[in-house]
Amino acid sequence: MEFLRPGSWEEALAAKAEHPEAVPIAGGTDVMVEINFDQRRPDHLLDLTRIGDLYEWETGEDEIRLGASVPYARIMEELRAELPGLALAAHTVGSPQIRNRGSVGGNLGAASPAGDSHPPLLAAGARVEAESVRGTRLIPAEEFYTGVKRNALAPDELIRAVRIARADGPQQFSKVGTRNAMVIAVCAFSLALHPRSRTVRTGIGSAAPTPVRARAAEDFLSAALEEGGCWESGRPVPPSAARRFAELAAGACNPIDDVRGSARYRRHAVAVMARRTLGWTWDAYRAGGRDSRCA
Repeated sequence: MEFLRPGSWEEALAAKAEHPEAVPIAGGTDVMVEINFDQRRPDHLLDLTRIGDLYEWETGEDEIRLGASVPYARIMEELRAELPGLALAAHTVGSPQIRNRGSVGGNLGAASPAGDSHPPLLAAGARVEAESVRGTRLIPAEEFYTGVKRNALAPDELIRAVRIARADGPQQFSKVGTRNAMVIAVCAFSLALHPRSRTVRTGIGSAAPTPVRARAAEDFLSAALEEGGCWESGRPVPPSAARRFAELAAGACNPIDDVRGSARYRRHAVAVMARRTLGWTWDAYRAGGRDSRCA
């Protein structure tokens, strides 16, 4: 195994172009596990830890450009207001050691259906900034996941950053695991209210071959809130609407039976999490978590 250690982003892109099969490594929280258990034996490892730009973020008026290697711990501590759903998910990732090393870029590269960052990225409408020596492209999160642990990156591309809209309303993340910490999700659900556009978005993890959005549930709830004048009045979501939203969210799942849980349980749990996160986010909206530009 050859170890490539570029000193700049340009050198990293050149190395990836020369060795498309090279596996990028920064935090190493997924890659090193696979290597240690002999599940992966790449010819080349591409070490990105010397590229400082990947550990920074830029704050714009409408979005955060999050470097691919920004660790979860910094998202939790410094971006809670701008990216609340992702910050909540970051709290559930592994141990403190893993949260100090692991990153959203690494989670995206691994593309596991159980990755904790995927549901809030889907709910927030994130875009993945992929780059190669040929240029840069932005891939919507819902188009990034192409199969179990497969993504839309070309062989010569690397993830440079993730562009995530700044929250304009409350967001939530919920996860079911077999214990309280250091656990792979049995299933997970994220919900984001977008008052400016009068829409909601969702993200579901570990309940289908890829992370997915519950689009029918989103459309139903957006219409129910609009028709009921809820955005303006802040009145409670009707219980019947909350139940239907939960049913549609569960219907978006395509889970499997495995050692962590059955397909039936995952569908049930997603429905429960959908109903609960709706209650939490709507309570926050009613309590004043509304963007002043859309209240």
